[in-house]
Amino acid sequence: MSSPDYLFTLLGAGALGAAVLPQLVARRPLSLPLVFLVCGIALQLSPLPMPGIDPVSDRTWVEHVTEICVILSLMGAGLALNRPFGRRRWQGTWRQLGVTMPLTIAAVGLLAWGLLDWPPAAALLLAAVLAPTDPVLASEVQVGAPTASEHDEDEVRFTLTSEAGLNDGLAFPFVMAAVALAAAGGRPTGGGIAHWVLVDVLYKCAVGLSAGLVVGALLGWLFFRASRRAMRLSEHREGFVALGATFLAYGVTELLHGYGFLAVFVTACRIRRAEHAHGYHMVLHDFVEQVERLLTSALLFLLGAFVAQGGLASLTWQGAVVGLLLLLAVRPLTAWAAQFGTSAGPRERVVTAFFGIRGIGSLFYLAHALGFAGFGVPAEQLWAVVTFTVLASVVLHGMSATPVISRLDRLRIHRARASGAGPEPDDTEVAGERL
Repeated sequence: MSSPDYLFTLLGAGALGAAVLPQLVARRPLSLPLVFLVCGIALQLSPLPMPGIDPVSDRTWVEHVTEICVILSLMGAGLALNRPFGRRRWQGTWRQLGVTMPLTIAAVGLLAWGLLDWPPAAALLLAAVLAPTDPVLASEVQVGAPTASEHDEDEVRFTLTSEAGLNDGLAFPFVMAAVALAAAGGRPTGGGIAHWVLVDVLYKCAVGLSAGLVVGALLGWLFFRASRRAMRLSEHREGFVALGATFLAYGVTELLHGYGFLAVFVTACRIRRAEHAHGYHMVLHDFVEQVERLLTSALLFLLGAFVAQGGLASLTWQGAVVGLLLLLAVRPLTAWAAQFGTSAGPRERVVTAFFGIRGIGSLFYLAHALGFAGFGVPAEQLWAVVTFTVLASVVLHGMSATPVISRLDRLRIHRARASGAGPEPDDTEVAGERL
């Protein structure tokens, strides 16, 4: 069996599986990433040949493949959001970013320092790498396709999707703080802290936000308002234009030394506001979602194969405890506390707090950071803890998302009917119910 032919077979089967499996696992306690993860493990354990996977020696390609997957997911998330920006409208999101994320980083860093006895730079890196959430790995907890309404997104789906869209970019300053701490030998200096605040936090975040707004405004004009019909891309209904928007926003921002992840999400949201009700948003979103699904499925398949090849051999029980505490205690408690005073109801706060899904973004950040400096801990150990946490998240959240979210949806429909919306309440009436 020649390797290229076998690779083509795997790619073809995987692509068809990514198209068929979502329909087969719908309404079941399974998720597409979980299925591909299990398939990767099973195929690696079978007699069929599989290439060796080593994220330490193959760090560069791991970084770039996961990077592409993340920026596509950010574009898809931004295009899907119907709710306009606003201090009150996005109140749950701001709480997750301003309260949950810093507290999670602090708690995981202390756990890694205390339980694993890692140096401060490695402990901070692990905390920063595991900070971003990733609802792409359980589609039931993210908003659906873009619609004309601004009020048809329930609080749980909206908060989780918008949180992931922004914290994927806002984790960068903390990752760079860990890199700087490692380069300084674990002893931060006054000049190093000032540089981190001025450059890594203020400048790069400002560039990411500004570039996203400018690129999004220009693309919104080009898509919907260009004077010449040949240049008004919404008239041509080409879905691959979403790739151009994604890579343009990301590339321009990175050339300006800003945070491209932040810029891509802001660009998508700005395009969305250009012509909110236009059907071209659906074309762009669907194309991005399909490409993202293919990449995510491939990466989860490879992650499963990596686990079966011994990727967790360097995992200690302390590392496993840190990952489980993040998923079962740190994230739920901090996110639950952060939502007091928001419009979300008690059940919604619990569900939002629980679904702090870790995924592809964590793999990218770790690969990216390991290209800068050593952290006083073998890279294999870092990969083992992060891989275990992502694996546990895919299993835990992938199996629970469908029944939990379906239960909330049924309760909302029941409440809407009881409130006088009639036997068939519309999406806006259902989404407005607080549980």
